[in-house]
Amino acid sequence: MALTKKEKRIRVKRRVRKNIFGTADKPRLSVYRSNKEIYAQLIDDNTGKTLAFASSREKEISGKQGTKTEISTLVGKELAKKAKTAGVNTVVFDRNGFLYHGRVKALADGAREEGLNF
Repeated sequence: MALTKKEKRIRVKRRVRKNIFGTADKPRLSVYRSNKEIYAQLIDDNTGKTLAFASSREKEISGKQGTKTEISTLVGKELAKKAKTAGVNTVVFDRNGFLYHGRVKALADGAREEGLNF
């Protein structure tokens, strides 16, 4: 029996996550992409705390016009700014089972433009 698209993503996510772990010095940048929005957060897996968060639903981003890819770049830049204020310079990228293409790649590139190291 064939797996659904969501089941395939969950399987890939588990395979990727067993090798990725975030610490307070080098947190995990987790990305979630829905059909309309994109969310990103920096997570310290030792304590289970979120250090910084950005999404396309935030007031300063949701008012902007543009394609979903352009909005994703803005979310990446906003997350990098929040990471800098939290004292984070280096992260581990967790694509959460999504392909590193399109909006996920745009978010990562936006974060890199603001000085976040992967």
